[in-house]
Amino acid sequence: MEKFDAIIIGTGQAGPSLAARCAAEGLKTAVIEKAKFGGTCVNDGCTPTKTLVASAKMAHMARRAEDYGVVINGDISVDMKMVKARKDAIVSKSNTGVENWMKNTKNLTVFEGHARFTSNNTIAVNDKVLTADKIFLNVGGRAYIPEGFEGVDVLTNTEMMDIDFVPEHLIVVGGSYIGLEFGQMYNRFGSKVTIIERNDRLIRREDEDVSAEVQKILEDEGISFRFGATCLGAKMEGDRVVVNVDCEKGDREVRGSHLLLAVGRVPNTDDLGLENTDIKVNARGFIEVDDELKTNVSGVWAMGDVNGTGAFTHTAYNDFEIVAANLFDNDPRRVSDRIMCYGLFIDPALGRIGMTEDQVRRSGRKALMGTRTMVRISRAREKGETYGFMKILVDAETKRILGATILGIEGDEIIHSLLDIMYADKPYTVIQRAVHIHPTVSELIPTTLADLKPLE
Repeated sequence: MEKFDAIIIGTGQAGPSLAARCAAEGLKTAVIEKAKFGGTCVNDGCTPTKTLVASAKMAHMARRAEDYGVVINGDISVDMKMVKARKDAIVSKSNTGVENWMKNTKNLTVFEGHARFTSNNTIAVNDKVLTADKIFLNVGGRAYIPEGFEGVDVLTNTEMMDIDFVPEHLIVVGGSYIGLEFGQMYNRFGSKVTIIERNDRLIRREDEDVSAEVQKILEDEGISFRFGATCLGAKMEGDRVVVNVDCEKGDREVRGSHLLLAVGRVPNTDDLGLENTDIKVNARGFIEVDDELKTNVSGVWAMGDVNGTGAFTHTAYNDFEIVAANLFDNDPRRVSDRIMCYGLFIDPALGRIGMTEDQVRRSGRKALMGTRTMVRISRAREKGETYGFMKILVDAETKRILGATILGIEGDEIIHSLLDIMYADKPYTVIQRAVHIHPTVSELIPTTLADLKPLE
């Protein structure tokens, strides 16, 4: 048995930074990785998908060139081998960067292999047993594959990273963030795309107007949808995949060349040896943590997707910041300090912070709301990207921003000006009275806030 002061399992967004910090603080530290360094974000999440989104947008804009008075002689085609090579190069740089960082950090030992608990404070990896007073879990999650898809060539976000061709007809099961991003992306590459959703609209956690506008954006690009579908399963008929659906109208089967499942994610806790410990997990397999990310077992923390407090790269990194601040900086930080924020990276993107309109209404508080369609924004018209809208909600009594939605050109970027005001705990009038640069999309935030109306 080899004794360490700290063991970090997993090199996703939180793990490497914490491992380096522990080592820098003089702790004898071990980090364990069973697969690719960098976790989901670097290898088959944020980095590769946003790289592919950029290639897909370039193809889309090339086809729209005449809208801007630019004539391209000849057909617009997509070389998926080149697209994949570009993506692979960017991923490799990030992946090897994390690996080299870990392997060249003083006071840090890297183990490559599958880690499993043998007790509350002992970890088996390969033929070694490690122990430490501090153990940090950063093991992430993976795509959920429901029953009914056995014997079918199923793709998830991971397998999509290996595709170097344009599927003839991509069926996407799941009308939420991952499914929508891949659906638009491959439609722009040249695939016929059908998205199947069991609910009556897309991305149910969003307000209805957001769902409707996202659907319009994608339908206008040629994507087909099936709503109210209970996906009973799928089968192969030769080289075709057939997805069974139960809908009130329309065909009961959808046939295509390839199937992407994007129906949720599950934590990687089932093969971690937790049965050999007292660590508690909830009914969905997520490790239970308190406001400082401590588990119920002393000396064990859980960070990132595995703890169920956030499913994003930015929340995982914030988990590292919370743990490090409490351990080393005498700076009490809590998960509950965090304001919800995330993006949906279709084009145009969705930026979301705080409460939705529906949540504000259900809270019963007095509120104000300002809205602006992108078609009313000069910069959006000038750039020929007028889909979407912005919506900002304010507490009528405290004048604090409750939440905001920006679906439209650069919405994922400009929403941070509102988020920063929320973190500063300042009234909306601070940004409403600010003078923004013209012509930008951001300049319409003060304008929108100057036209707030009671939420009825």
